[in-house]
This record gives sequence, structure tokens and C-alpha cells, in this order.
Amino acid sequence: MPPNAQGALLALLSFAIYALHDVIVKYLGGFYSPVQIVFFSGLFAFPLATLILIRESQPGTLRPVHPWWMAVRTVSAVITGFAAFYAFSVLPLAQTYAILFAAPLLITILAIPLLGEVVGPRRWAAVVVGLCGVLVVLRPGGTDLSLGHLAAVVAALMSSLVSVIARKIGREERSVVMLLYPILANFVVMGALLPFVYVPMPAVDLGALALMSAMAFVAATLIIQAYRAGEAVVVAPMQYSQILWAVFTGAVFFDEYPDAWTVAGAAIIIGSGMYIVLRERGKSRSTSPVLRSRPRFETGIIPRVRFFRGDARDEAKVTGASND
Repeated sequence: MPPNAQGALLALLSFAIYALHDVIVKYLGGFYSPVQIVFFSGLFAFPLATLILIRESQPGTLRPVHPWWMAVRTVSAVITGFAAFYAFSVLPLAQTYAILFAAPLLITILAIPLLGEVVGPRRWAAVVVGLCGVLVVLRPGGTDLSLGHLAAVVAALMSSLVSVIARKIGREERSVVMLLYPILANFVVMGALLPFVYVPMPAVDLGALALMSAMAFVAATLIIQAYRAGEAVVVAPMQYSQILWAVFTGAVFFDEYPDAWTVAGAAIIIGSGMYIVLRERGKSRSTSPVLRSRPRFETGIIPRVRFFRGDARDEAKVTGASND
């Protein structure tokens, strides 16, 4: 099998597992607060994080080089986890994914003031069209907007900020530092809030949370293999397959069927993101926000792909700007 085909298939399998992970989030969200789900998800994922911490061989302390940027990134990751899990709990899966898929567009915008990237008219046009797609999904004035819609938008924005800050400080910060602080923050913040929302969980639901952590680990591992086998320009767009899984699982498990507006808006958002991906191809002097930063939104619970690969600093390097 050609390497790119292998990479694409591995990525499709990974995002299928992520989609099933989010089905469990939505199911549990019908009974428990996102605070409780995030807390126990992080708790069950902690053994994995510990193994990664042990694997770290780079010498140094756990004090961040850029404490204020690290603080902003940590807070953003905590907000992302809570907001994304809440959105999955109360919104149709397909609608939630459609809004979250706007994150690469937001990264392109945030990269201008934070990274000094120059965005040319073609990419600006793609961003504007994609954000119009978000408006099509939300339909302000034509549908009742809820806290779930706001949560999905906040998750997309905060996750984008996490990615851009990681790119900004990643050359100087140790990978273990960038991994540890969001995990500890989630544990402390969600743990402090847990007594106010805690509902006793039967063993089957605790097992579902443990399964979520295992699925996230397997999916992240498959993404590693996908990027090793194929080109990023082939692998990265596979994330959009999650919208198809969302339609299928939403119909099967929750009796959800996306309306025409959601389908149209998702198509616009995905088309814009795909255009940016294709424009990034072969342009080494770009920050490559979609290709290298968006395999999955970051919640500070499960380590992102770069921590498994051990090349956070390489992926964070910004060698110039793209004017396309």
C-alpha cells in the first residue's frame, strides 16, 4: 500500500475512534456535569501522562521560561476541555463538530498578532468564507442560540489560542512543562468544583470514562503512525471525516439528524479549511496552522500528538511568514 494511502487510512481509523470517544462524552453528559467528566477523564489518563513524563530525557526544571504565556495557555486549555465537553453534551454531534472545525480559521487570525504571520488575500478570503459558514450553522436570529452554541464557539477559540501559544513559546519551553501544567490545572480546578456537582457514578459509567481515556490514547498513537507513513497534507484533512461519523452516531445513538443549514455550514467551513491545507502544501515558511496544530482540539487531559512524538520544539519553529 502506498505510504500516503496508509497514512490516510490510519488517520481515518484514529478519527473514527475519537468520534466514538465523543459519543461517550455526550452520553455521560446527559447524567453528569462536564466538571465531573473532565475530572475523571484526566484522572484515568494520568498514568499515560506519567509514562510520558518519565520518558522525558531533556534536562531542566519544571519552571516555565515564559510563565505568563504558560498561564494563558493553561487557562485556555482548561476552558477548552470544559466548553467542548459541555457542547458535546447538549448540542447535536454534527453541529458541535461543525463549529469546532472553525478552529483552524481562528488560528490563522490569531497567528497574525501573536506570531507575526502575514496572511495574504487568498487565505483571508478562505477565513472570511469559513467564518460565514459558522454563521450559517448558528443562524443567529433564525434559531434559538443556547449556552451549548456559545460553549462550542468558546472551545474553538480557546483551543486555537492554545495552539498558537504553543507555537510561540515551544522553541524555548520543555515539552514536559507544556504537558504538565494543563493537566495539573485541570486536576486542581475541576477537583475544587467537583464537590458542588458530584453525582455518584456506577461502575459501568466509571468504566466508560476509563474507556474514553484508552480510546484517546489509541487514537493518538494511530495519528502518530499516520503522520510517519504519509504526508501531512494527506493526513490532516482526514479530521473532517469526524463530521460523517457524527451524522451516523448521532442518528444511531441519539436520534439526531442534521438539518440543511448545519450541512451547508459544515460544508463551507470544511471547504475553507481544506483550501488553507492545500495552500500550506510545500510552503515551509508558513506557521502551517492546520497541518501541524489541528489533529485534535487540546483539553489538557490527553497529551497532544507532539508529546508522543517528542518533537514539540521542531513543530513549534516558525521560520518565516507566508503571503499566500
